Amino acid sequence: MSSPLPQGRVRVQRIAEAAVERARLTVVPRTRRVRAARVPFVTLVSLILVAGVVGLLMFNTSMQQNAFKASALETQAADLQAKQQTLETELDKLRDPQHVGKWALENNYVLPSCPAFIHLGTGKVSGGSCTVPGERFDVRPPPAQMPDSLVPEKRIVHATTPAVTGKKKHGNGGDTRRQRPVTGE
Repeated sequence: MSSPLPQGRVRVQRIAEAAVERARLTVVPRTRRVRAARVPFVTLVSLILVAGVVGLLMFNTSMQQNAFKASALETQAADLQAKQQTLETELDKLRDPQHVGKWALENNYVLPSCPAFIHLGTGKVSGGSCTVPGERFDVRPPPAQMPDSLVPEKRIVHATTPAVTGKKKHGNGGDTRRQRPVTGE
C-alpha cells in the first residue's frame, strides 16, 4: 500500500515541510513602544535659546558701552586740540619781539647797541658795548609814516578881495556873500 520512498526523497520532503512552517506568517503580540522623554529635549533647547539671548544682550551692552567710551574720548580729544591751539596762540604772542621788548623795558633790561661775540675756539671777545651803562635802548618800532607818493603837493594860492565901489553888485550892497531868503514870520 504504501510504497517505500527512497531515503533521499524523504529528506527533501522534511526540509520542504520545515521551510513551509518557517515561512508562515504569525501574529506577533503588540509590545508597548517606548517613547523618548520629551522633558530633557525641551529643556536642552530652552537652555540653548536662553543662553543665545543672554549672550546677544551682553554683546549688545558691551558694544554700547564701547560706543559711549569712544564718544567721550572723541570729545576729550576735541577739547584737548582746542586747548593746544589756544596755548600755541598764547606762545606765539609771548614769542613776539614786540612783546619781548616791552617786557624788557618794563623789567629795566637794557639792550646793547653793539653786540659782542665770543669765539669758542679761542675764547676771545670781539665787538663790544657801545652804550653807556644804564642807558635805555628803545625797542619800540618807529611811528608809521605816510609814503612820499601819498603826500599831496603844497600849493600856495593868494586870495584877492574885490574893491568896493559905489555900484551894487548882485543887489546886496557890494557884498558877494549870498543872502538868505526872507520868510514870512
